[in-house]
Amino acid sequence: MLISRLLRVLAVLFAVIMVAAWWMTRPQTIAATDLPDHQPDPAGGERVFWAGGCASCHASPVNGKRAKGDDKLLLGGGLELDTPYGVFRVPNISPHVDDGIGGWTSVDFVNAMQRGVSPDGRHYYPSFPYTSYARMPAEDVMDLKAFLDTLPPVSGRIEAHSLGFPWSVRRGIGAWKRRYLVEEPMTFGVSPTLVERGRLLVEGAGHCGECHTPRDRFGGMLRERWLAGAPNPEGKGRVPNITPGGENISEWSAADIAYYLESGFTPEFDTVGGSMVAVQENMAKLSAEDRAAIAAYLRALPVLD
Repeated sequence: MLISRLLRVLAVLFAVIMVAAWWMTRPQTIAATDLPDHQPDPAGGERVFWAGGCASCHASPVNGKRAKGDDKLLLGGGLELDTPYGVFRVPNISPHVDDGIGGWTSVDFVNAMQRGVSPDGRHYYPSFPYTSYARMPAEDVMDLKAFLDTLPPVSGRIEAHSLGFPWSVRRGIGAWKRRYLVEEPMTFGVSPTLVERGRLLVEGAGHCGECHTPRDRFGGMLRERWLAGAPNPEGKGRVPNITPGGENISEWSAADIAYYLESGFTPEFDTVGGSMVAVQENMAKLSAEDRAAIAAYLRALPVLD
């Protein structure tokens, strides 16, 4: 009798735990009725496209190399990201109806970008930097979709990720999001208009923290070390500290930073290198006002060494 009661209690406890786990890991999405009343603007979306460096990952590789020129607008995906968690493969985001995102609605796209949830309700892995895009104005995300819809459709679906256990359990990403998917700014006390404009670009569309901020053992960014430098996700070396305390940038003025983003030249007449080359090329397509805003924001950050 006692054993029977104990088994029933354990069964109930197990059921409660399973329901709680399901609840904690469920995808949380934005409803279409919650979207702002906004007419998407493809021209504004092009600005977001270059600020976000979308082509750097999603443009189809050409002869095994990253796309250049007009090929950057062929967003068939295919880039492979080899990480400690496994190999992530970048998807097709061209407006192809079957193989890309041509059949997505505006709310589908916003949920993917800002909640990390696919149209069919699956969690996206944070190799897609939606934790940064969550800080973008929803209007910018809607504009980006409008711009992507103007690009050429590219056929071909990309293979699934190759991940080992437990990373292959996609549902568990829901618990990870509860800790790391936050919309609040990474920095506080930002008030001047130019600096705030830069914050939206750096913390949101530009997702600079994805490379320049160190992470904890669960892969979440350390807020207290925002943009203070981190191990290079593509291999050897480190991505530099770009706060005013950074060794390479501490003496730079806001004008120096803006010029670097435009030209690729440092104040010492050195040139941009490594993975930053593609970033700088994208930033060069922004307006001078946007580059000045990014520079003003970076100079306004706390000094971290």
